[in-house]
Amino acid sequence: MSSQSTQLDNLDQDQLVQFVLETFHRNLIHYGLWFREVEHQNGMENVLEADYEVFDSCLAFQMGRLGKILDFEVDKKGVPLKLKNMSRDELVELAKGSASNWLVTDGVWFQAVEQAHGMEAAKRANDLCWSRLSPHEAYYIKKLLGLGEMPGLDGLKAALGLRNYSLVNVQSIHDVDEHSFIFQMNDCRVQSARKRRGLPDYPCHSVGMVEYPAFARSIDKRITTECVGCPPDHPEEWYCAWRFTLVE
Repeated sequence: MSSQSTQLDNLDQDQLVQFVLETFHRNLIHYGLWFREVEHQNGMENVLEADYEVFDSCLAFQMGRLGKILDFEVDKKGVPLKLKNMSRDELVELAKGSASNWLVTDGVWFQAVEQAHGMEAAKRANDLCWSRLSPHEAYYIKKLLGLGEMPGLDGLKAALGLRNYSLVNVQSIHDVDEHSFIFQMNDCRVQSARKRRGLPDYPCHSVGMVEYPAFARSIDKRITTECVGCPPDHPEEWYCAWRFTLVE
């Protein structure tokens, strides 16, 4: 008997379940570490291109293997047939659930860093994460919609409707003229929760000035971003607002 088998045999049922979950965790962490290191060595544009290819390959072999073990069918690309056969309403609900999980995970990380190292350390980490997440979101949305290299303001409007935030918050778009529009976050789940608990607005201007310009530039490098207002400086009808302008 191999030493590996011996060690697994020494785990009780609960430990073995925990170990299996931890192997998934390791995969997520290792994937993220690869992304960060390739970005560090080769830049954001290059790592996004690599990630697009790597993710497709990983999806095919990982889901294929899990399908054999857990007894579910996948297509040639590794997409579970159960997922493909779900109704549109079920898929929308699943997407919203995934976005909600993302938001909760983001909040848990923020609170953990804040408790251990203080608010400023948490804000710095948050801003740096968004400097990478925004281009990543934009890249995949552009691919999904086939927007092309410079889709203009119409492309940005479409892309803003497919961000994670669009699935958990209430947002709106208001045209200013043919060259610009204002995007409003009318209800923000994070800020609304703070309000319900009697807490002041979280001052999110710094992260917004990372997040929104990075996203807009990634959709179309000609688009500039201006903050119209951001917590704690905002009216009752919205939490933050951003003006996007196409400069040709």
